[in-house]
Amino acid sequence: VDSQSPRRIRIRGVVYEKFFNGPKLKLVTEISVVPGEATFRIDDTIENQGSSEQEFQIIYHANFGAPLLDKDARVHAAVQSVAPMNDHAAKSIVNYATYDEPTSGFAEQVYLVEPLADPQGKTLAVLHNAKGDRAASIQWDVQQLPYLTLWKNTAATEDGYVTGIEPATGYPFNRKVERQAGRVPKLAAGESRRFTLDFGLHRGMQSVDAEVQRVKTIQADHVPVIQRTPPAN
Repeated sequence: VDSQSPRRIRIRGVVYEKFFNGPKLKLVTEISVVPGEATFRIDDTIENQGSSEQEFQIIYHANFGAPLLDKDARVHAAVQSVAPMNDHAAKSIVNYATYDEPTSGFAEQVYLVEPLADPQGKTLAVLHNAKGDRAASIQWDVQQLPYLTLWKNTAATEDGYVTGIEPATGYPFNRKVERQAGRVPKLAAGESRRFTLDFGLHRGMQSVDAEVQRVKTIQADHVPVIQRTPPAN
């Protein structure tokens, strides 16, 4: 617990990925809260403890379900461009930001977003229910996490009615594809990289509207580029 106000409470863990002739990475991961606030923070640092350059990838797969997720729920993000991950997702690209009711047999749809940011490099995604009186938000720095994946899995409740909002260093293709696209970052020997995400929980239409307005302020007069087909790679 921080000794100074606002006395943030932190829990921290360390994970190592090390093997012979391979990566020697250290991840220090921290989750923290400020008492009385409806927010929490994830603050991670990845360090290359090896003697040579090393690739890495990180994606924050944040899942949301009912009661926040329901028919006509909507995700708001400041979008520079959005593309479907495959031909199946391409069929519903015009509705990428809205959700259906639980549907038996629904096949997941994945959309690849390049987010816009404010002058400080921060961006925001907000998911709210159909009524607009409950929402969750994620704020992050696009210099740290330049890509966003939206995973829609509005299957039957018994099969997992859920959506994922996923800031990341790349998209969820395999590493060969991501490497060819230039989306696999590297750490020099001894180098570290930090990632900070702030999650907010919002109740009441006024609170939800304020978060949506933050997204609209970042979007400003930028018209999103909607790609109708999956990326060539």
